[in-house]
Amino acid sequence: MTAAGHDCSFLVDVVPEERVAFDEGTRESRAADFGAGEIDRGVVPDAVVRPESTDEVSAVLAAANERGIPVTPYAAGSGLEGGAVPVERGISLDLTRMDAILDVRPDDFQVDVQPGVIGDAVDEAVAGDGLFFPPLPSSGELASVGGMIATDASGMQTVKYGEVADWVLKLEAVLADGTVINAGSRAKKTSAGYNLKDLLVGSEGTLAVVTEATLELAGRPAQIRGGRAIFGTLDDAADAVFDAVRSGVDVARIELIDRLSAAMANDYLDTGLPDAPMVFVEFHANHGIDEEIEFCRSVFEAHDVTRFEIAEEAEMDALWRARKELAFAMSAYRADLVPYHPGDVTVPLSGLPTIVHEITSMADERDLLVPVFGHAGDGNVHYAVMVDPDDSDHVERGEALYHDIVDLAIDLGGTSTGEHGIGLGKRDFLVREHGTGAVEAMRSIKRALDPNGILNPGKVFPDDA
Repeated sequence: MTAAGHDCSFLVDVVPEERVAFDEGTRESRAADFGAGEIDRGVVPDAVVRPESTDEVSAVLAAANERGIPVTPYAAGSGLEGGAVPVERGISLDLTRMDAILDVRPDDFQVDVQPGVIGDAVDEAVAGDGLFFPPLPSSGELASVGGMIATDASGMQTVKYGEVADWVLKLEAVLADGTVINAGSRAKKTSAGYNLKDLLVGSEGTLAVVTEATLELAGRPAQIRGGRAIFGTLDDAADAVFDAVRSGVDVARIELIDRLSAAMANDYLDTGLPDAPMVFVEFHANHGIDEEIEFCRSVFEAHDVTRFEIAEEAEMDALWRARKELAFAMSAYRADLVPYHPGDVTVPLSGLPTIVHEITSMADERDLLVPVFGHAGDGNVHYAVMVDPDDSDHVERGEALYHDIVDLAIDLGGTSTGEHGIGLGKRDFLVREHGTGAVEAMRSIKRALDPNGILNPGKVFPDDA
């Protein structure tokens, strides 16, 4: 993937020269994100600029727009679909210096932050007030709030608390021409005008660059307990998750991992867990948590659970480590294999047992290693087709399987991406999922807000414009 270079020397007249980089090392460090680095989709930008304020972001975009130079926002680089890859080179707009927590208002359950702040830092800043940010993804220790908003991210607690969009109240953002806008409000609800806030959430930096966000918070529950259940088969585990959520078990997290994922975690962390399908659960309550745990146990027992154990709160971090570090465990599992595209399809809950079963069956039929895991309580299934990047046949078979899984998810009434975004990797599924008319409506919005097409070009939309 290559593109013609651009003259970005004007940047030194827009922001202080020491925050503009043209050296090869800095530019190469902004060529890819976490996902794009697995199978090379990187593109080196012509310049990296590090603004420190909304005014500087506005000035950079206005100058770039005037010259028709592409601008790709970048923060933590933890994305998994190549969203931060500057596919047409130009400017990598590095927002890591805009990482302040601006204001905490505990009486309103709100916090104002800049886009470069890391997710876990938000929780740390509000913990003293007994608050937390519920939709924080499992990559919260790495991912920036700006990136979470860009992809409408979610995490392990979505089954109880919802996704990032549900907790964003107000955004300050800069349009392609440098215009600064405010979308939403600090009020709990509003019906004033078009809902620009929700339009920007999930737009992956293609419509505007977010420079400040007001996030809603929640009170930390008085009781937090968690544990794991071990099953003989993956089908039993998936059926148990479906039954638990359908029956109304009040879980804050309910995560599924298959036998291969467990083996990878054990190999990477030396956890001593069995190489067996497992369901990790966590319960949040202010009272009556033991009754909810026993309710869950009774549902799981109807699906031949072989072991159900609850940990003390002090042991929770160790309990969840196997699930949280699976991405690193997969990459380290075999030196000759890398994950081809991180899959994150989501299906209606009733389709969860079907898609989990079909993924493992298709992988076995094609002699491919495909760990299956994910936020099973909301139907969000993660998987990674492991391929040898030096074996073209292996890559081709892996790519075909990857596409077949996404097609199956859409056939089941689901989506090609539950939380990672479209980015580069899933553009070809957009029309399949939404239809030509809806995608053209999306293009019309893009053209209206970014007529010169400078904001994160080459993302979201298929190449058939």
